[in-house]
Amino acid sequence: MSQITLTGVGKSFGAVQVLRNIDLDIKDGEFAVFVGPSGCGKSTLLRLIAGLDTPTLGDIRIDNADVTRTPAADRGLAMVFQSYALYPHMSVKQNLAFGLENSRMPKAEIEERITEAARMLEIGPYLDRRPGQLSGGQRQRVAIGRAIVRNPVAFLLDEPLSNLDAELRVSMRAELAALHKRLKTTMIYVTHDQIEAMTLADRIVVLRDGRIEQVGAPLELYNKPANRFVAGFIGAPNMNFLPAKVEEPGGEGFFADVLGESRQAVRANAAAVRADQPITLGIRPQHLRLARENEDGVEVEVNLVEALGSETVVHTTAGNGDPVLAVLQGQRPFNAGDRITLGLDPENLHAFDETGLRLQGN
Repeated sequence: MSQITLTGVGKSFGAVQVLRNIDLDIKDGEFAVFVGPSGCGKSTLLRLIAGLDTPTLGDIRIDNADVTRTPAADRGLAMVFQSYALYPHMSVKQNLAFGLENSRMPKAEIEERITEAARMLEIGPYLDRRPGQLSGGQRQRVAIGRAIVRNPVAFLLDEPLSNLDAELRVSMRAELAALHKRLKTTMIYVTHDQIEAMTLADRIVVLRDGRIEQVGAPLELYNKPANRFVAGFIGAPNMNFLPAKVEEPGGEGFFADVLGESRQAVRANAAAVRADQPITLGIRPQHLRLARENEDGVEVEVNLVEALGSETVVHTTAGNGDPVLAVLQGQRPFNAGDRITLGLDPENLHAFDETGLRLQGN
C-alpha cells in the first residue's frame, strides 16, 4: 500500500505564502502528475511529500501514518531529480549500490536488486561505465534505476525529462509509462509540460499560485475544464477565447453574440446566466473549421500559415484584434491577408462566466 494524503497543507517562506490549503488524496498505485506554470508551487509540494521541506500548516500521511515531521530517509520514498544527481566518480553499478550499502543490506540482495533494475531499464551493458560516458537518456535511466533498487513505497519525479532533447523525451515518456505499468507503484511526477501530463497521468493536479485549480483524469480536464485557467493550460495548442454576450436565455442553453458578428448556440445552464451578460467562449484550435456556405461564423484575417502536410496551422486575427489559431485538416492554400470565416460547433464550445468559472452543462 502507498496511499498519500495531504490535508490543509500550506507552506510559507517568510512572508511569502507558496502553498495554500492543499487537500489531496493520491491513491495506491496511481500515476499522479502535478502541472502548472513556473512558480505555482508544484516542486515545493513534491518536496513536502518527500520530506525535504516541512509544511507550515497541515499534515501529510502515507498509508494513514502521519509523516509530517518524519525525516525524508524514513518515509520509504525514492526521488528522481531533474539533474540526475549521479556521483560522477562512481560507476553505474556503484551509483545503484551506494544507498543500499549505506543501509547495510546484504551483498547478495544488493546484487539481485541491481541485476533486476538493470534488466528492467536495459542498462546492463553500462554498469561498469561512469555517468560522464553515458548519454542523457542513459543517465536518466540510471537515476530511475537508483530509485527502483530501493523498492520504495512511492516514486517522486521532479521534471526528470526536461534536460533531454525532444525525440528522447518522447521515448522516455513511453518507458516511464511502461515502467509504472510493470511496477504498479505510486508515482508522483512534476512537470510544466502538459503533454507529458496528458500522456502519463492517471490523474492530473493543476496548480496555480499555490492552490489546486482542478484534479481529474486527463480527458476529464480536457473536455470539462473547471475554469478558464485550466482550459487554457491543458491542451496544445492553447484554447482560443472569444468575448461574447448572452442573448435571451431559455431551455437547455442559450444563444450568444460572439464578437458582435456571429450568433452561436451554447449548450450550458441557461438558469445560470442573464440576458446581455458578458461571457467568454472557448474553442480549441483543432475544433475550428471553415464555415459552410451561408453559415453564421467568425470572420478572421490570416496572418501566417504553417503547412505541416496532414494539417495546416492558420494564425489569424479576429475583428476585435484578438488572435485566433485554427488547426485545419489537410492542405489549405491560404496566404497572409486572406479573410476567411471559421465555423463553431456547439458541442465543441466551452462557456465561462465573468469570473472565469465554467458554466455547467456545456
